[in-house]
Amino acid sequence: MSKVISAHSVSVDGYITGHDPRPGQGLGDGGMLFDWYFNGSVESQEFGGFKLSEPSAKVFDFHAGRVGAVVAGRNTFDDSESFGGGSPHPNAKLVLLSHRAADLTDRQTPAMSIEDAIAKALELADGKDVGLMGGGVLNAALQAGLVDEVVLHQVPILLGGGRPFFQELPKHVRLTLIDATPAPGVTHLRYEVQR
Repeated sequence: MSKVISAHSVSVDGYITGHDPRPGQGLGDGGMLFDWYFNGSVESQEFGGFKLSEPSAKVFDFHAGRVGAVVAGRNTFDDSESFGGGSPHPNAKLVLLSHRAADLTDRQTPAMSIEDAIAKALELADGKDVGLMGGGVLNAALQAGLVDEVVLHQVPILLGGGRPFFQELPKHVRLTLIDATPAPGVTHLRYEVQR
């Protein structure tokens, strides 16, 4: 059965971008959150050009291989320059969660609510999992009780500002640690969301 997962690189103080994220500079000054994509010698089987450490390659390719569709929010979409008409994942379609019209391609589907976005993504995923991209999307999905797993690729840096990953939730969300994998420049933490 398909799951809804969120996997993000995040600083120790909880940011998924550095200061001043904007179109063309989606990570602001937080580009180092993704240094671990290129700090090894093992080529990713899922994303061309990524050369990861051995432990990171196992974790990254496992999670990337699970995803058949991605739900992204409007800030992430705009800051990433519409993903060049595609998706942040080379083999997955994109569902854009937004209340504003956007110029979309045939690889991109609009949705106006988190419930609609995840339902469309599950359909597009063709039996694979749905990935959530962006803190706002994750927050909305957690509030709706639609998230199965949260994966944090925690980078040992304190950014001190930027776009926070976790936003204010109306209730506690309990997580159970499934796996922790230390690797050069990152620790991969996989949690199951308790319902």
